Amino acid sequence: MEQLLNDFSPGLFIVQTILFLLLIFLMVKFAWKPILNSLNDREEGIKTALDAAENAKKEMENLNADNERLLKEARIEREALLKEAREMKDKIISDATNEAQDKAGKMIEQAQAAIETEKKAAMAELKSHVAGLSIEIAEKVVREELSNKDKQLKLVEEMLGETKLN
Repeated sequence: MEQLLNDFSPGLFIVQTILFLLLIFLMVKFAWKPILNSLNDREEGIKTALDAAENAKKEMENLNADNERLLKEARIEREALLKEAREMKDKIISDATNEAQDKAGKMIEQAQAAIETEKKAAMAELKSHVAGLSIEIAEKVVREELSNKDKQLKLVEEMLGETKLN
């Protein structure tokens, strides 16, 4: 420290002080404002970027909320469509079953009517055939009975005896 005091030169000190003050003055005059402006601009840019990031975050939250709402609505709509499709399927199956039962009932009725008609036709044909056979048998019996004259007279008398006169 002593050596510093021995080597101390007041003139050099004054010149260095003047140069230092001149340097500070020049820095304030020419460099200080642009540096401060640059720092302020940078600070504003950072602040703007942070605000933009905050706004983007809020917008993202809003979009997520909208997406969730849309998903819920889509799920509800999907469930409604599925329910409607199930109901429509059940109705179509029910209608088809009822229609099939109605057709089957009509077919059974038609078959029964056809069977009844065939039965009546068969009975009529059988009656007709039996009547024809009865007539043939009666004709043969009558021929046999009428071939003999004595038998004819006896038959006529019997028939007259059976008939009642009013």
